[in-house]
Amino acid sequence: MRLLNLFKIAFKAIILNKMRTLLTMLGIIIGVASVIAMLAIGEGSKDSIRSTISSMGSNMITIRPGADMRGGVRQERSVMESLTLNDYKAIKQQADLLTYITPMVNGGGQVINGSNNWPSTIYGVNPDYLNIKMIDLQSGSMFTDAEVQSASKVVLIGQTVVDNVFPDGEDPVGKMIRFNSIPFKVIGVLEEKGENTFGQDQDDVVIAPYTTVQKRILAIDHLNQVIASAISEEDAPDAVTQVSEILRSQHKLTDNQDDDFNVRSMEELISTFSATSEMLTILLVAVAGISLLIGGIGIMNIMYVSVKERTKEIGLRMAVGGKGSDILMQFLIEAILISITGGLLGVILGLGSTVFIEKFLHWPTNVALYSIIISFAVCAVTGIFFGWYPARKAAALDPITALRYE
Repeated sequence: MRLLNLFKIAFKAIILNKMRTLLTMLGIIIGVASVIAMLAIGEGSKDSIRSTISSMGSNMITIRPGADMRGGVRQERSVMESLTLNDYKAIKQQADLLTYITPMVNGGGQVINGSNNWPSTIYGVNPDYLNIKMIDLQSGSMFTDAEVQSASKVVLIGQTVVDNVFPDGEDPVGKMIRFNSIPFKVIGVLEEKGENTFGQDQDDVVIAPYTTVQKRILAIDHLNQVIASAISEEDAPDAVTQVSEILRSQHKLTDNQDDDFNVRSMEELISTFSATSEMLTILLVAVAGISLLIGGIGIMNIMYVSVKERTKEIGLRMAVGGKGSDILMQFLIEAILISITGGLLGVILGLGSTVFIEKFLHWPTNVALYSIIISFAVCAVTGIFFGWYPARKAAALDPITALRYE
C-alpha cells in the first residue's frame, strides 16, 4: 500500500506540471526514436547488401590474376596473363566442392543494329554462366557447349542493350547485330535485373562463347578471370582453399612464394560490406545516444527544481512521520515514470519514423527487437541514475529547515 501511495503522489506531481514534464521527456523521446530509427536503417542496409550480393550468386567464387612485379614495377591485375585455360580445366577436374565453373574474358565495344548503336561490354563465358550468376532468360536460349567449341558468333543481350539497339520494340531473337565490326546472331534475351549495390547496370551486357570473344574480339589466349559456384554457402570457404591449392600446384609455386592469383567468395564481400555498414550504424547510434544523455541530464535538472519548489512539502511529510526512504522513493518514482513514459513515446515515434523512411524515402529498414529492448532499458537506467541524486538530496533535508524554507 505504501508503494502504491507513493506512485499516486508521484503521478499527481507529474500531472500538475504537464508542460514541464513534456519538455523534460523530449530529450528521452528524441533519443529513443533516433536509436531505433538509426539501428533500423543500419540493419536494413545490411540486409539489402546481403540480398543484392546474394542475387549476384551467393555461392559464387571469383578467381582473378594477382598483381606481380616485373622489372621492379608492380603490374596491375588487368594486364596480368597468369590465368589460363589449363588452370580452368585443372580446377574443373579436381575441385569437388564446385557445381558450376566458367572461364571469362571481357572487353568493351559498340553494339550496332542498323543506325542504332550502344556502348556496352561483351562477356565471353560458357553455358554454366547463367547458373552461377542466377540469371534467367526472358526469351530465346543459351548457347551450347558445341557452339563454344566451334567459336560460334552467337550472343545473348541484356534489356538495356535491347532498349537501345532495338528501340522499336521488335523481338531481337534471331536478328543479326554487330559488336564493333563482328556480326553476331542474337539467340536470347536476359531477364531484367536492374542495378546492383555498386550502381552497375546488370542489363547492359552482351554474352557470347568465351572462345569467340578470345579469338574474334580480343585476340588473346589467356583468361581475365574464372568464376565458379560452390556447392553451398557453407562450403564456399573450403572451396576457396581447395581452388587456391590447385592453382598453386598448377603455377608451381613454392611455400615461400606468394600467390600470383586471387580467389574470393561472395561471403567475404558480404562480410566486408556488412562490417562497413555496422561501423556506420554504431557511429549513428552513438550520436543518437547523446540525445538520451541530454535527456537524462534534463530529468536531473527538473528533479532538482522540483525538490527546491517542494521543500516545504518535504518538510511537512517528514514532520508528520514520513521517513527519508519514503521521500527518496517518491522522487525516484517520479524520475522513473518520466523516463519510462518518454521511452514509450520514443518507441512509438521511432517505429513511425522507420515506416516513413521506408515508404517515402525508399530506404530499406529492419526494426530489430533488441533495439527497442535496449532503448527501453536505457530509459529505465537513465531515470534511476539521474533521478537518484536529486531524490537523495530531498531525503536528506532537515524537517525543521525544510518547513522554514522560503
